[in-house]
Amino acid sequence: MKQLVNIILSGGGTGGHIYPAVSIANELKEKYPKANFLFVGAKNRMEMEKIPQAGYEIKGLWISGIQRKLSLQNLIFPFKLINSLWNAYKIIKKFKPSIVIGTGGFASGPTLYIASVKGIKTIIQEQNSYPGITNKLLSKKADKICVAYDGLDRFFPSKKIIKTGNPVRQDLINVTGKRKEAQRYFNLKANKITLVVVGGSLGARAVNNLIEKHIHWIVSNNVQVIWQTGKLYYEEFKKYDELENVQTHAFLNSMDLTYASADILISRAGASSISELCIVGKPVIFIPSPNVAEDHQTKNALAIVNNNAALLLKESELDMFQKMFKGVLDDEKLQQTLSENIKKLALPNATKDIVKEIEKLLIG
Repeated sequence: MKQLVNIILSGGGTGGHIYPAVSIANELKEKYPKANFLFVGAKNRMEMEKIPQAGYEIKGLWISGIQRKLSLQNLIFPFKLINSLWNAYKIIKKFKPSIVIGTGGFASGPTLYIASVKGIKTIIQEQNSYPGITNKLLSKKADKICVAYDGLDRFFPSKKIIKTGNPVRQDLINVTGKRKEAQRYFNLKANKITLVVVGGSLGARAVNNLIEKHIHWIVSNNVQVIWQTGKLYYEEFKKYDELENVQTHAFLNSMDLTYASADILISRAGASSISELCIVGKPVIFIPSPNVAEDHQTKNALAIVNNNAALLLKESELDMFQKMFKGVLDDEKLQQTLSENIKKLALPNATKDIVKEIEKLLIG
């Protein structure tokens, strides 16, 4: 394609919206090295830091979500929305995008809406098994919707849906061969079971409290622990580094080695995390956050659990932890079943497949 290609990607608020957008941009850059890229995010959210770190320019909109309870934020939401629509219009008018890609988050709403009104091609990448209200509304005008789960024709026009999966880091595709390297990297003992605990980049209070409560019992079962507390909680929990066979981390940068080291994982159930864990193919206990919109983490986890591919521990049932963890720890056949079944759900070519759909819209 010879004409100039300008691409806007909009999404953010959490890593689950940001990293897929970056993966898509990186893949598109391989295809179109002369293309111009611009990200649109929400001011004061993590994308304003993470996107420049990934090497891309970003513009911020004054936008946020609606709070579940009555608050001042809700009263000023209409003003934020009008302001964001106006600024999205100005950004699009100046940048003249060939296509606009939304990966979810507050900023993608105004950006994709303005693009669709102006007749610009738009594509939604929906990570979750249960979409939020923004993508449900945007789907009416979007040209294509790339999804990771079956059954989303309940929410989106079926003729627009393409099942691609969620973009994942390509270094996760073959973690099996990195086991020894991972053990050296984390200074692990080869004769112990390794439990990896991940609660998202910011951390998860309930998960951290659970591990703290049971940490002595866990290590007494010949288990060593790699515990990502999240940066919000690291100062509070880093003291457990002093325990033998326990290491705490604010953030784990080498996720390929992290997953390669694991025998069992405890994880939140964000869409991107689930997509990664399907590719990694290890036994997982999901502890979904009940505090996200539409309780979509529980719905994401159930899509895996219902295939006998993982276990689910709700925050309201954390007193069942020891029984569930010991059940996995002592049952090698169960570990193997969970590993095999979760791997069957993997869609490792998601990024390439999404970019193919974007290319079709660019060419068309």
